[in-house]
Amino acid sequence: MAQILYVGSSCIGSTSQHRAEALRRLGHEVVIADPYLAVEDRLENLWLGAFHYRTGYRFIQAEIERWLGKILSTRKNFDIAWVDCGELLGPKCLRLFNGAGLSSVLFNHDDPTGQRDGRRFESLLKALSLYDLCAVVRQQNIQEYQALGAKKVIRVWMSYDEVMHAPCLAKADIPECFHSEVVFIGTWMRGEGRDQFMLDLLQRGVPVSIWGQRWQKSPLWEQLKGSYRGGNLSGRDYVAAIQGAKVCLGMLSKGNRDLHTTRTFEIPYAGGLLCAERTSEHLELYKEGVEAVFWRNVDECAQQCTQLLAAATWRESIRLAGMTRVRASRHGHEDVCRLLVQTALQGRTVRPALRTENLH
Repeated sequence: MAQILYVGSSCIGSTSQHRAEALRRLGHEVVIADPYLAVEDRLENLWLGAFHYRTGYRFIQAEIERWLGKILSTRKNFDIAWVDCGELLGPKCLRLFNGAGLSSVLFNHDDPTGQRDGRRFESLLKALSLYDLCAVVRQQNIQEYQALGAKKVIRVWMSYDEVMHAPCLAKADIPECFHSEVVFIGTWMRGEGRDQFMLDLLQRGVPVSIWGQRWQKSPLWEQLKGSYRGGNLSGRDYVAAIQGAKVCLGMLSKGNRDLHTTRTFEIPYAGGLLCAERTSEHLELYKEGVEAVFWRNVDECAQQCTQLLAAATWRESIRLAGMTRVRASRHGHEDVCRLLVQTALQGRTVRPALRTENLH
């Protein structure tokens, strides 16, 4: 098994933390080093956080390098530096990994070479050529990373977590507050049109419940607030809201060039019925009308929801078939982590076991 320095968010409930735990379940010894905590005072300041985001974090590179250098100077037996997201790490950080003889892996399921996030990923993009392995979740990222000098790029699917997203034991375990007819769980984002889509569904008679952050910032908040159930969900509450709904909406991020999202896998795995936008990747993953339901616009979405709510037997058959398909396809964090570690360790000798701990 490998000794892994995991450089990523340690926030409970984050997909980064989920992947670190998946690596541990696979038997690897994992030390989590959270770069966001190392510069927490800057990033949590309203003005400084926005400034560093918009300048690609280049003005905090020296501090990140000192923090990382200290960790590497005190621990000599890592095999892999797994960087989750990587927005805070520039080229000098990667040279520290290379100098220490670590195989470096970048996992980022955002769209760093896209246009949505401005200069947020500027430091990451400058460091791409220094990673030994980069994992992306979009086909177009492969060529774009390679054009920036990335040595080895592989495409993986987004994934669910085998433990955190496992269904509740029984419907009776789901609190009443998480029961709904149709649910959307996700953040309001400017320019994505999610608020207008939800309002259009409501106006077509679809009983939508909304969970997520920032919806109060929407210009349509007054029309939507009656359907708003609460803020960000994670852990068992997230699973309960999926299982407690008869239909779960899956929305794409157009700014991120998504053709599937984590919800694509999390919803069926957690025991929900996926009702998402029809894309080439969704059609590749699920048999339409049998394992999931798809739509091309708000009118078809409203029609699908109405038909599903009126047909309990059909609805249940799709839900169960989707659960079966997602498990058979093996799109979990453990599956992705196993592939990336095996690829990173090709030709390497694994060192003795290392104690597991968190480093801030």
